[in-house]
Amino acid sequence: MHDILYHHYHLQEYDHLEFPGVVPRTFIGALVVSALASPYVTLFKLLGLPKLYSLCAVRLVLASIVLGSMSLMRRAISNEFGSTVAKAFTVITAVQFHLLFYCSRPLPNVFALACVNVAYYFWIRGKPRETLISLVFGMVVFRCDIILLAAPIGLSFFITRSVTVADALKWCIPAAIVSAGLTFAVDSILWRRWVWPEWEVFWFNSVLNRSSEWGVSPFHWYFSSALPRAMLAAYPLSFVGLALDRRIRRLALPVYGFVILYSKLPHKELRFILFAVPMLNLAAAAAIARIYNNRRKRLWSLFYNASLVLLTASFSFALLSAVASYRNYPGGQAMALLHDLGSSIHLSVHIDVLPAMTGVSRFCERGPPWSYSKREGLTPRELRESNFTYLVSAQANVAGFERVFAVEGFSRIALQPSSFPPLIRLVSELIVLRYRTQTKGIVSTPGERAPGVRSRSKQIMWSHLNFCPFGGKLVFRERERGERI
Repeated sequence: MHDILYHHYHLQEYDHLEFPGVVPRTFIGALVVSALASPYVTLFKLLGLPKLYSLCAVRLVLASIVLGSMSLMRRAISNEFGSTVAKAFTVITAVQFHLLFYCSRPLPNVFALACVNVAYYFWIRGKPRETLISLVFGMVVFRCDIILLAAPIGLSFFITRSVTVADALKWCIPAAIVSAGLTFAVDSILWRRWVWPEWEVFWFNSVLNRSSEWGVSPFHWYFSSALPRAMLAAYPLSFVGLALDRRIRRLALPVYGFVILYSKLPHKELRFILFAVPMLNLAAAAAIARIYNNRRKRLWSLFYNASLVLLTASFSFALLSAVASYRNYPGGQAMALLHDLGSSIHLSVHIDVLPAMTGVSRFCERGPPWSYSKREGLTPRELRESNFTYLVSAQANVAGFERVFAVEGFSRIALQPSSFPPLIRLVSELIVLRYRTQTKGIVSTPGERAPGVRSRSKQIMWSHLNFCPFGGKLVFRERERGERI
């Protein structure tokens, strides 16, 4: 999105062409968000504001799109299940962390989530044709793995005889052809080669099984770890909803089937099954609505009080997760502090892999005298010979460079009375180093501040800064190769 907003039609300056090698993803979602955010970005340019304001704008636009699709789904819930279930759905979603956190992250999963929410809207309203078309579009353009969701939903249509095989083919084949033609036309221009991105992703992850290189998890991981963390109180309540309402079983069982199918793939990440959360939240909302309507009865009052405790615990955990997320992008903080060291001379910065995964994006960059490199696999000798002024790295010691400052990041949830909040444990994640010949006589020693850096904290490790829009929980596991912001 940065390149679309700032480089426009100068494709040679786009990040994916300057640093090739990533698995291709479609630009269609980025083009839509950039178009909607462009008036704000133009205003920020006229006012001379930093690019970080543009980052906030594009993420707010993306969040608005996803939340708008969820609002559409809520409207269908209100029409079909009643206002009490719709209100419970809103409360459950509001006290969860992961779903709302991902709403503003520019990932293919998030763009696809908007399509899936629209499909859920049509599904709840009893419109199978529109449901299948929405799923096909999201599958062909944004995430090929939506097929694992479309298959059980389509099977449920066949079982209930709401759709015939001929109808499904009549609707899905034209939708797939149009969607593939759209992404092929747009992305072949922007990638400068003939490409259907999701086909290459499918080939890379499924046929070649290269996704396993990023780690594997046991079959039960989605049910024993991912869904409990993502849904919190709604997870056990969703099973209650299944037991209480036949209409919920018709909707939720195919979604659980999607999770089971995805569990067979060895590489697992929470964002892969994010599509399941809204519909399972509906199952939990149906349970809460039934409990609420019967709360004056003695036995049901116990369930009502237990539900309140669960929702309060969910909200508390979501707040704690938000604070941890706030501390989980040290790369963005490191770049902000590094720019405070600026001068009028040419300044070149090499960004290592870890900071590139933890908050450093092109929205963090500034114009002259700054220049940036993200070349991977450089040896210490190559780093010295490249004459970089600064390194932003996870390595504390690099030959030829000396430490300027360190930035801490979230480590784990553990009792740490000396920090606030006391349950968040921080560790030094990133080190900013300066080329030794540039630092003679002015390099800070432990306990000192480097000259030219404005003091924003009383802590020696300047990570306790309140710096904006970098948030991300479990970022080291959940980044996707080729992810662009």
